[in-house]
Amino acid sequence: MCQDPLHGRHDLTNAQWAKLEPLLPAGKKSGRPPVHTKRRLIDGIRWRTRAGAPWRDVPERYGP
Repeated sequence: MCQDPLHGRHDLTNAQWAKLEPLLPAGKKSGRPPVHTKRRLIDGIRWRTRAGAPWRDVPERYGP
């Protein structure tokens, strides 16, 4: 599991992320850089799906 304190116990492990990351589309290079990483956004979506909670209840560590 990732040792970053911002990651929850059910977030993607480094091994899982290494398999998933190449399958995601590349981001656009123009404009402002993204505030949150794709990994953090996916972990937030997974948390919401697992918990069955509304979007407003997703923990702040996953972004707004």
